[in-house]
Amino acid sequence: MISEPELVGGVEFDDPEVLTDAPPPRPPRDRRPWLWALGGAVLASAVWGGGLYAYGQRKDPGPDLGGYRTSAEEGGLCKTAKLKALGGILGKRSEDGYGPVIDDPAVYEASCSMTFGGPEVGYSADLTYTLHKVTDPEPEFAARAKQAELTTPIGGLGERALFNDAGGEGGELRVLDGQVEIRLSLYRYANTDENGNPLGKAEPIDLSGIDVPMTQDVLALMEALKK
Repeated sequence: MISEPELVGGVEFDDPEVLTDAPPPRPPRDRRPWLWALGGAVLASAVWGGGLYAYGQRKDPGPDLGGYRTSAEEGGLCKTAKLKALGGILGKRSEDGYGPVIDDPAVYEASCSMTFGGPEVGYSADLTYTLHKVTDPEPEFAARAKQAELTTPIGGLGERALFNDAGGEGGELRVLDGQVEIRLSLYRYANTDENGNPLGKAEPIDLSGIDVPMTQDVLALMEALKK
């Protein structure tokens, strides 16, 4: 007995157990855009991290020091500063002393003191050399010059040079040259006995115009500090 064809899903089949039509294809699977975004973020992070590492490896060269050097040698500034012009006027350079040395990545500073003349009337000189390795020293220079009442400009000496004659008893000279500050001061003193009376009758040297030999000596020192 032949069975009647069955209707399955509106389609006639002679044998309900045999399906001749293939199932409809699945729709294409959507790509996962977040995977691509994640991959891009990882790549960008790697590039940024590499750039940051490279930036960290670069060292800021800092300001141009103009060839000026530093020296940690004990008493080095006293040895470098000959001050021959002052010695030719004031007499023999008889005693040297050196102050503390600051040798830091930010600044180098050395100081030196010396005396000229004889046992009766002498002249005391103090010298300071400061090399600023990071900051601009110009604002500090201007402030200190104002405080010391340095009002006389000296031409041909560094970028700026100012002088005060201290009322004819000596003088102070300050020089700014790029990252360098140099200060040289000179004052007269008289040795006295226990009652305050002068020792001997030596006449003091006239210190008017002392800025000229001081300028000559600082020029020589600046050249020596670049060698």
